[in-house]
Formats: sequence, structure tokens, C-alpha cells
Amino acid sequence: MKKLLIGLLLLLLPSLALAARLKDLVNVEGVRVNKLIGYGLVVGLAGTGDGDQTKFTVQSIVNMLERFGIKVDRKQVKLKNAAAVMVTAELPPFVRPGQRLDVTVSSIGDAKSLQGGTLLLTPLKGPDGKVYALAQGAVSLGGFAAGGAAGGIQKNHPTVGRIPGGAVVEKDVPVSINSKTELRLSFRDVDFTTVARAAEAINAYLNGAFAFALDGRTISLKVPPKYQGQVVKLLAEIGELAVSPDTPARVVIDERTGTVVMGENVRISRVAVAHGNLSVTVRERPQVSQPPPFSTGETVVTPETEIVAKEEAARIVVIEEGVSIGELVRALNAVGATPRDLIAIFQAIKAAGALQAELIII
Repeated sequence: MKKLLIGLLLLLLPSLALAARLKDLVNVEGVRVNKLIGYGLVVGLAGTGDGDQTKFTVQSIVNMLERFGIKVDRKQVKLKNAAAVMVTAELPPFVRPGQRLDVTVSSIGDAKSLQGGTLLLTPLKGPDGKVYALAQGAVSLGGFAAGGAAGGIQKNHPTVGRIPGGAVVEKDVPVSINSKTELRLSFRDVDFTTVARAAEAINAYLNGAFAFALDGRTISLKVPPKYQGQVVKLLAEIGELAVSPDTPARVVIDERTGTVVMGENVRISRVAVAHGNLSVTVRERPQVSQPPPFSTGETVVTPETEIVAKEEAARIVVIEEGVSIGELVRALNAVGATPRDLIAIFQAIKAAGALQAELIII
């Protein structure tokens, strides 16, 4: 059995050492990215484009040629050097017309590869249906695909590529920050202790009761008089405030990889752990049964099965109440617990009510 990875996160530093900047914990409500999407065509492929069965690619090519004044019979159009794609991008906050965005190009037909292709001019729209950017350029895959009738080779994913700086912003999303009189700071993780600490730190810095914790994720911040019209300066200053985020007591287990991650606040009540291994080995050997000469019997193959069961003696370890994570790990290692055993042991300790933490299995 391959050795499995055990990840033990030992957060044993003092709380002050865990202080983070407020800007790394929160988002300002209204300051967000916007998703853009568009439908386009990638041309110039070396026979790896959509096949004849992808009707919408042929229809798109015919429509494009007709806009250029070229009349074609779509029944006569057979393409292998073009592919229909969906183009996606993110419009950051405060972006202005003329700035460039990275775009992702993904095939939606039966194209084998977008290698060497060029995306034709594609409008990128927001959820409101308005065009916010125009994308065009050479597609970069970072891989390749090649093959023949009997096999092939592939590196990375050949039907998805990127165009760095491939979109030009045509329309911005207006966001007025300096005119606001009240802000809302939204924490990325829900925790009442962290929100309360952040509100106290902001009020201490501003020397007044301007920040109020609304719930376990949100702080309402009234803009002080001296920062009216200078909200950007206010956010820049409070964003550097040090806040110690509180970490919940959790044990996270990934059964697929055998990874166990424990937080600093995990506590174990007094409990005894007995651990033993049971191994069963099954061996099967074919035996040939040969009849006597000149008899009417037949030669047959009969299986001979041998089963061996071995159970190791259980080793009992008593875990005292309030032990540290390091002591807990050493105690479990003392009974010869493997990563898979640790998962079962933690589940059993939780079922016994001795694990004072949330057990999460991913």
C-alpha cells in the first residue's frame, strides 16, 4: 500500500502573531468583479477544428461571410480549420475603456485542438446584455495534441486556451466611492469574534464609534466627517489595521488522500483509544485432477483456497483532557496509526463526544 500524505496544520503561535491586515480579510460592498461572456470563432486550425456535424459552426461562418458581402451555399461549406468557442473574461472594478483584459477561450464543438488558432473579433457581454469589451488575438494553449489512427499524445488541455491581454475594454462599470457616506465591509469567512475585533480596531483608529458589527460577516462603517469626499483614503488607512482572526475548532479530513488538518483550538476530552489491525490473506492455487489411465474420467482443474487471518494485539493509549495537538499526534503514532487509521480514530472520538471540534470530511 502506498504511503499516504498526512497534513497536520499546527497553529501553535500566539494570537498576536496571527494578526492579518484588514484588507486581506474583507471585501468592500459594491467593489467587485463582473463576469463577461461571448460567442466567437477560432480560425487557422490545422485540420483540428469542428467537424461537419457541428452545424452551428458552419452557420456562424456563413453568417460572417454574408456580412462581408460573400454569398455562399451553406450545404457546400465543409470546415475543419475553424471551431466555435465561448469566450469568458472578468471585468475588474474601476477598469477604464482602453485597458486590456485576459480572456479564456473554450471549444463548444467537437474540435480536437485549438493550437495555432486565432480568435476573431468577439464582443463580450455582461449579465445586462451590454457589450463591455471586444476580444481578438492568437490563442495560447500551453500544450499540444497529436496522434494518428492507432494512438496519440496529449499535453495539458488542447481545447481550452488563453489570450493574455486579448480583450479591450469598451465600457466601464461606474462605481462611485468618494461620494459614499456609509460603507459595508463583508468578511470572507463568518466569525463573530473576528468581526467584533475588527470593529473595535476601526473605532480605536478613528477615535469614535463609526464601525458597527451587523452580523457574523458584515461591518457597517459610517464615513467620519474628516474623510467626507476622501473615502479612498479612509479605506487605504483602515485596510492596514492589524486584526487577529479567530480560527474555529475544526478537524478536516480528506479521505481520498489521507490528509488530516487540525486547527489550533481543537480540544480533546479524556479518552482511551485502542487500535489493532486485522489482515486477511487469501491464496488460491489451481490443482490438476488427473484420472487413471484408460478410465472414463476427465482431467479437470480444481481450485485450492487458503485463507490466513492475522489480528494484531490492540494497543491502548489514554489521551488526557486538554492535550495539545502535538501530544495527540504522538499518542496516535504510538499505537501505530496510519493516515487511514487516523481518519477512523477521529471519527470514533467524535462519535464518543470527546472531540470538541467540528469534524469536516471532504
